[in-house]
Amino acid sequence: MSVGQTSTQMALRDPDIRLMLRVRDADDTGAFAELVERFQHRLVAVMHHLVGHAEEAEDLAQEVFLRVYRTRKSYTPKAKFSTWLFTIANNLALNALRDRQRRPVTTMEVHDSGPLGPRPTEQLAPNRDQPPAHQLQQQELAEVVRQALDSLNERQRMAIILNKFEDMNYADIAEVMNLSPKAVKSLLSRARCKLREALQGYIYMDETPPPPMEEDDELPRES
Repeated sequence: MSVGQTSTQMALRDPDIRLMLRVRDADDTGAFAELVERFQHRLVAVMHHLVGHAEEAEDLAQEVFLRVYRTRKSYTPKAKFSTWLFTIANNLALNALRDRQRRPVTTMEVHDSGPLGPRPTEQLAPNRDQPPAHQLQQQELAEVVRQALDSLNERQRMAIILNKFEDMNYADIAEVMNLSPKAVKSLLSRARCKLREALQGYIYMDETPPPPMEEDDELPRES
């Protein structure tokens, strides 16, 4: 099967690929703007969880889209567009984290990610109509969730974020992270165990914790 036939077949299944092919073949800025609109909130949210700072997350997301546009002429669809996009994002985030380790800096924590959207954990932020005690409880839980995610190593955090926030299956996560599906399954299992331990005292604050689950029961079934 030729590359052209493969591209056509994938474009029929993925509307994002159709948009990207218009960007590649016709320099269609409208199609590119639509891709940015579709993915910018999700991309900033994922980056924010990975790097921990809102402004840096927005900068990295912009760099992802710049790279997509700069390399548009060489684009060949081999996976879903979202998988390809988050592969670029994963590589950029890992490079940023490694640069930070080599050149540590002090950065103020920012809780608002600006016009491109908040972090997914901020969905736990309090509602103004809720009682003050409940608001404090929700704020505490949101902070605990953030710290629990931060306690994971880079690969565990990326796998969890793609699985929970982007609803990716093992195969898609494996493509993004350049791992085997079996390795992704193991990575997610270890990450879930660590998160469960970190959140055990908070998730079930108002009820009796359920009995421990078997490891296989915790893992989502692949479709």
